[in-house]
Formats: sequence, structure tokens, C-alpha cells
Amino acid sequence: MAEPRLRKVRSFVRRPGRMTSAQSRALADLMPRFGIPFQHKTLDLFEVFGRVAPRVLEIGFGNGEALFTLAANQPAVDYLGVEVHEPGIGHLLLLLERSGLSNVRVIDRDAVEVLRQMIPDACFDAVNVFFPDPWPKKRHHKRRLIQPDFVREIARVLKPAGVMHVATDWQDYAEHIAAVLDADADFRTISAGSLGTNALAGRPPTKFERRGQSLGHEVRDLYYLKNGSGRSAR
Repeated sequence: MAEPRLRKVRSFVRRPGRMTSAQSRALADLMPRFGIPFQHKTLDLFEVFGRVAPRVLEIGFGNGEALFTLAANQPAVDYLGVEVHEPGIGHLLLLLERSGLSNVRVIDRDAVEVLRQMIPDACFDAVNVFFPDPWPKKRHHKRRLIQPDFVREIARVLKPAGVMHVATDWQDYAEHIAAVLDADADFRTISAGSLGTNALAGRPPTKFERRGQSLGHEVRDLYYLKNGSGRSAR
């Protein structure tokens, strides 16, 4: 008798949202230029970007506002963004087209699948997770993205001394994130001040941040450094 298949718990729900004609055009015309198709094999990031440079992975970039600003301000850094919300992807693609930036690539897929199937070991200098869905109801907490298995994948793809930066405007989610990362031996918490002028540690304001602040939510930025030392992947 075949074993039953386990149901996968996703950290997101695909909500179509309002897609403009420009965003639809961007998905059709610009994804071949800026997008990377999901595949069951490991990416060669040197081949993707065509150079050796610091690299940042942003998971769940929303409408791409923060990712675009970071990439525009840091042209010597390469950024890979992972998102499933197509209007947001379309919006980012339009920004990239208008600006002429060449240091951003996009994958339209569940970040958990992308990490497990496509991302090589020790290849990113930083991983950003800005304002993931807080799933505020207790019965939905299992859907929260920041879980032990996910954090182990982040540790795997970060270079030694790489930074994981998480921002949230939900206090109980911040506490959950801290508990998960504090329990992982691959990470240690650090303060924003200890990062000094590290350009990879910045975070521009986002739509979700402004929305949270309008509701009286306090925004928390949590920084964690990957422990260990050794040779980084190309």
C-alpha cells in the first residue's frame, strides 16, 4: 500500500490582485530578460550575472520597491528576488526596464522550492526577508515562513559571516523569528550598529512598513550573522 503524501503547508496564498496592462506586458516581454525559470537544478550565479560580485537574495519582495532601491543604490552588488505575486513582479520589471539596471534577476516561485532546488551552497552575502506574511491568527502560525527548516536552508546558502536581515511590524512574529534563529547554532544575533557601514545591511522604507506604521505597529529589524569560516562558493 502506498504511503499517503504529506500536505505541504505554504507560507503564502496566491492572490491575483489587480494586474495593469503594463504589468501584464512586463511579465510577457521582460521576464525573458530579467527572469529565471524555475528548474530542478542548481543555478550557476556567475553565469546568471556574468561577473563575480557580492550577492543578495531577497525573499518575498512584494512590489519590488525595496529591492529596486537597493539595487539602484548598489550597482556593484547583484540581487536575486523571489516572489509569487505577479502584479508585484510586473511592477518591479517595469522599474528595471525604465532604469536600465542590470544587477537584478527574478524568480516567480515559492521561495522554499527555489532554495531547495536551485540555490547552491554558500553563494550569498546577505538574505533579506522584509515583512513576510505574519499570519496573525494562532491556528495559522504554522504557515509562517520563518521556521527551523527554512532557516537551515538560509544558513546553507549564506557565505560564512553572511547576514540574514528580517523585518516585521508584528511583535509576536518578531518574537517567533528571534526564538527560531536564536535556537539555530548557525546564527548569532547582532545589532544594526555592529554592521557599521555594511551596504548590504540597509533597508529602504516599503509599502508594508508604511501600512503597519499607519496602524500603530512598531517595525522591528532583526539581524543575524552566519557563524563559521571557510571558502565561499564562486
